[in-house]
Amino acid sequence: MTALPSAVLAALCFGLGAIIASFVGVLVGRLNTGQGIVFGRSRCDRCGAALAARDLVPVASWLLAGGRARCCGAWVSALAPISELVLGVLFALAYLSLGATLALALFLLAAALLAALVLYDLAHQILPPVLLGAFVFAAAGFAAIAAPSVAALRLTFLVAFVFALFFAALWLFSGGRAMGLADSPLVFGLALLAGRAAIPGFLFSFWIGAAVGIVLLARTPRGSRIGIEVPFAPFLAAGFLLAYFTLWDPLAITALVLGSP
Repeated sequence: MTALPSAVLAALCFGLGAIIASFVGVLVGRLNTGQGIVFGRSRCDRCGAALAARDLVPVASWLLAGGRARCCGAWVSALAPISELVLGVLFALAYLSLGATLALALFLLAAALLAALVLYDLAHQILPPVLLGAFVFAAAGFAAIAAPSVAALRLTFLVAFVFALFFAALWLFSGGRAMGLADSPLVFGLALLAGRAAIPGFLFSFWIGAAVGIVLLARTPRGSRIGIEVPFAPFLAAGFLLAYFTLWDPLAITALVLGSP
């Protein structure tokens, strides 16, 4: 039996990621609302009409409908197709990086749970403990399998613990104004997932958050800036995943520049 080319398998992983992101969107919308997560028809958020199968194709349905609901013509948020596209790309990149391994399965599980955390944080500015615990557990399993040695695994956990402690200290000394306490276990799991790219990921997270914060402040009227809440989970996820997949280390570049004659 001929093995499928890597490009085909990567495309299949993309499709899987997009489908899972669609389900994650449903989970986030129904979690803690009393609605069934697995059973029950998906409905239009505006008019409540049941959605047909052709309305639920990841990314494609939104594009073909021009960003509007087919049932009532209301504008549909682009967050769903964007999350489907992003998770699909992450799944494909993970396959190309890790191959068809147990480590890949654990990474995909962690990525799906991370997507749920990010979407929930965007919607409610809170991280559900059940999703957070599952994410940390999956990330720890990935770290244990992906680490090249016991010494490397110990270092990964040490770095993750230091980052988590730093975030906990920020929460404590700011009285909860700088960020939520749940960001501490989130960054712990992200550092486990990123491994040797954890330190660059930590830096990227703050840089991305600072850039977005500056843009938001610039676009907000001066008298309305007090009380603006910006969820930090998306920036953390973006920073650590960017570092993991690019292996771009700004510290190494800085050391090279400073050390050059």
